Amino acid sequence: MSGGLDSQLAIRILERAGAYVEAVCFSTPFFDITGAKKAASALGVKLHIIDFLDDELKLIANPPHGFGGAMNPCIDCHAKMIERAGELMAEFGYDFVATGEVQGQRPMSQNRQSMGIVEKCSQMKGRLVRPLSAKLLEPTIPELEGKLDREKLYDISGRGRERQIALAAEFGIVDYPSPAGGCKLTEAGFCRKLKDLKDHEGLADRQLIEFLTVGRRFRLADGSSLILGRDQRENEKLLSSGLLTLRSEKGVGPTAAIPKLCSEADLAFARRIVDAYIKGTTESDRTFCKSYQIC
Repeated sequence: MSGGLDSQLAIRILERAGAYVEAVCFSTPFFDITGAKKAASALGVKLHIIDFLDDELKLIANPPHGFGGAMNPCIDCHAKMIERAGELMAEFGYDFVATGEVQGQRPMSQNRQSMGIVEKCSQMKGRLVRPLSAKLLEPTIPELEGKLDREKLYDISGRGRERQIALAAEFGIVDYPSPAGGCKLTEAGFCRKLKDLKDHEGLADRQLIEFLTVGRRFRLADGSSLILGRDQRENEKLLSSGLLTLRSEKGVGPTAAIPKLCSEADLAFARRIVDAYIKGTTESDRTFCKSYQIC
């Protein structure tokens, strides 16, 4: 359950086809689950939230089927999510796992071959239902057993949204986001920061991974990392982080945090960067910072 239109439609289609449905979403710093919570509440379904960060980090370190355009192991990520949902299925004694996938909607992860790989790698052969495209795929076990009415499933394919929008109107679904990836692992700027963290401090510290979405990021000459707050919320988050923090002696401007200090020279330079970003400084005052800035 992403909270997008397709996952919302999947729930309503399954309910109409005779299933009782509960939703599952996966929590990591790489994507926001606010939409899933909102959609589950609007649809009146129970939502299970699974911490997925450790799974994701293992895939980033070694994705069996490679990355997409950035550091996004989409095929392996989908398979692992479905595998984890399958664990809940077994625990609760349910019959199948379903997704809102549409065949041909995404060129890498939702083509026929990739969808087959996901089913195999998730160990959910015959128990993975894609209700929006089910009639284009082989019947699943719950369909063959008569627990799910195949005639009430769909044969949607491709990147168009016309049929989904029409179905949304039919089901009374009015609140859904525009189509978008939603995963920060597909964003070049975020992945520059992630790779920098991976190459220096490593990915073992959960807080540092969560802070990849906070502030401007600098790598200093002797190897220290500097995180510079961009607004009051970020400044407060950095101040309460437990990391080494810096504030301008003038008492204004951004807060900075240094996860690992490598030298006194880096500390002195970090203070210069903090001072340079005080409101009222000129562009030339900040020029010396830019060569060190990651994103």
